[in-house]
Amino acid sequence: MTAGYRMLAPGPFTADQIREGDPYEISNGHAILCLPTGRRGGRSNLTGGSVLETDPAVKSAGVDVGYSEKPSHLRAPDVSVGDFADEPGWAPKPPPLAVEYADRGQNEADLKEKIRELFEGGTSFVWVVRLVGPRRVEVHTRGKPMRLAHAGEELTAPGILQNAVPVNALFDRDAAHEATLRNLLQRKGYASLEAVREEGKLEGKSEGKAEGKLEGKLEGKLEGKLEGKLEGKLEGKLEGKAEGKLEGKLESLRLILAARAFTLTAAQKHMMDAARDAAMVETWLVRAVTAIECSEVFAPKPTAKKARAGKGSSNRERKR
Repeated sequence: MTAGYRMLAPGPFTADQIREGDPYEISNGHAILCLPTGRRGGRSNLTGGSVLETDPAVKSAGVDVGYSEKPSHLRAPDVSVGDFADEPGWAPKPPPLAVEYADRGQNEADLKEKIRELFEGGTSFVWVVRLVGPRRVEVHTRGKPMRLAHAGEELTAPGILQNAVPVNALFDRDAAHEATLRNLLQRKGYASLEAVREEGKLEGKSEGKAEGKLEGKLEGKLEGKLEGKLEGKLEGKLEGKAEGKLEGKLESLRLILAARAFTLTAAQKHMMDAARDAAMVETWLVRAVTAIECSEVFAPKPTAKKARAGKGSSNRERKR
């Protein structure tokens, strides 16, 4: 949330006077106007929030979730990480981990008071992501002095997060996607994307050996030739390895689509079932991490003919 400005009021406000969506927080009965977030802040909120929400140890997380432990207070951290119910109304207590993004125009006095109230309510960690100047995060820990974490370092929240969060993942989209993918795979029991690929290789080798032996024996018996056995084993191994790698990539794609709550159409399911091109499946896998809609994952690549046509059009425009 960008700058908050304390408004003068004739009498104290209470949390039950504020409706969901109203641009106000309440501190000790005083209404604080919370202005809309700018482009940079909005992108960063979403980027950092996705990393925190997908951590395997996190039960729930949200953006601008209001909490009110007493009528005279209503606060809403930019990102809240904890365990709150999926239902309407204010949360009854602040989150264990709160993240605030501070951009130009930040009201530092109100931010300081907000951090104090969060700690007073039971919050353990408050991370203030500074969007102005060098990339850095103020790490506020209840009962301890504030420290600065810079780009290249990692942030931890023992008892709340399973994985360390790179400072850059709270600013940079690519770094956030990498951390988010790691979290999603861990939620499905895989340590990393490489672990998924390795499992596919092992399954492919195992299936290839079994099929190769069986086919080799059958062909050898039928033809009565040693050459039939050798060819059957070799072909079975090669086909089994290739099919195993492809199935491993398809399984990774299914896991990521499911973790991101994407619903496949019948046509998209058919595309996956009929997929035989490992390079295309790899393209879908990469797109699935960053796509906003499921249709972006399976969108066709632009043809070379269209690309040349576009280039020729640009050349004609320059000649004119």
